[in-house]
Amino acid sequence: MKVEQTLAGIKARKHYFSVPLDYQQSPSQQITLFAREIVSIENQHKALPYLVFFQGGPGFGAARPIANSGWIKRALQEYRVLLLDQRGTGLSTPINSIALSHLSASQQAEYLCHFRADNIIRDAELIRTKLCNDEPWTILGQSFGGFCVLHYLSAAPQGIKEAYITGGLPSLTRNADDVYQATYLRVMAKNNDFFARFTDARKLADDLAKYLYDNKVYLATGEQLTVEMLQLLGINLGMEQGPEAVYYLIEQALIETAQGVEVNPLFLHQFSQFLDYNTNPIFALLHESIYCQQNASKWSAHRVRDQYPQFHYKVNKPLLFTGEMIYPWMFTQFEQLKPLAAAADLLAAKKDWPQLYNLEQLANNTVPVAAAIYSEDMFVEMQYSLETTKQVANLKYWLTSEYEHNGIRMDGEYILDKLIQLNRGQCLR
Repeated sequence: MKVEQTLAGIKARKHYFSVPLDYQQSPSQQITLFAREIVSIENQHKALPYLVFFQGGPGFGAARPIANSGWIKRALQEYRVLLLDQRGTGLSTPINSIALSHLSASQQAEYLCHFRADNIIRDAELIRTKLCNDEPWTILGQSFGGFCVLHYLSAAPQGIKEAYITGGLPSLTRNADDVYQATYLRVMAKNNDFFARFTDARKLADDLAKYLYDNKVYLATGEQLTVEMLQLLGINLGMEQGPEAVYYLIEQALIETAQGVEVNPLFLHQFSQFLDYNTNPIFALLHESIYCQQNASKWSAHRVRDQYPQFHYKVNKPLLFTGEMIYPWMFTQFEQLKPLAAAADLLAAKKDWPQLYNLEQLANNTVPVAAAIYSEDMFVEMQYSLETTKQVANLKYWLTSEYEHNGIRMDGEYILDKLIQLNRGQCLR
């Protein structure tokens, strides 16, 4: 069935594909993948090449475009864009506690093992052969999407004409512990910036933490709002406009009533919208595994946190927000993660994750690659990204302090244009 839509300046078409759950097994269970193809209205009848977009995450569906704007506007000048819902996300056989409820914990863990970058790229290659007559296409990866791009360059470079990466140039060799040791320092710096910038935020955060420590407070979802859960708001400190959003949220958290200080119901309603763990469980289940190659994460962020005890909350001590870290206690506090706790433990203990990067192939890479590295990125350590630039041939990079991790969302048209110019050896403006 051919399904098309007209958006503001865009024609969109839906695609569904049947792919193997396990490409190493034949026959294999099949899963369904969804991708939305978009093209500008003025170019809809032209035979343009494809650009496929790999979303950040892991565990988030591709953007649902509203209008011809941002990075999409620049891309649609010369491409048809394919917005791929990576397996397990969006409309691509989505993973959640309900979908996995018929499986045992060990079966859940085995099933989830097939949802890393390696199989995302196998999916992309299968789709490419169907849509492009086996011609190479252009790829763009944001955040975790950049991890996917590097695996693509390692495993199937023949499928790529050009590659672009924004905010997602990972280390090729460092393990999860290395990553989190650097990340905690980055998060600490973001905390310092936040509390220096909003001078009453320290008191607001500490008062709220103390209240949650002394009282049982429940969100609209029925979950108890704990201090640890409050600290997770720090993931937003690494985004453009994120610190402002966090500040305005905690600013209205506690209110004076005739009964004394209470938690504002508006705050409780808005709080859940700041965290995605209930709605996007892959992010919690597989996040640490994106760093694993023939080793286990063993709840890395949780263990490394002990090296930075200032992140452990104690009454009458300053509260620090955490960042993009996954902790085992999350599977006892978030309602939609609770049924997956045993599977999460099995995944954290898994030692035989396949290699993601072929260092020899990348050292001899011939595909033009352009990457934006954000020097202030809280999520991807700049020094590790710079290490990678020396290990991947034919890679050019733009190092800038102008943007946070989600720069492409804020100024995508300019960023993608700059990377295209960089890749093609044109003058940069």
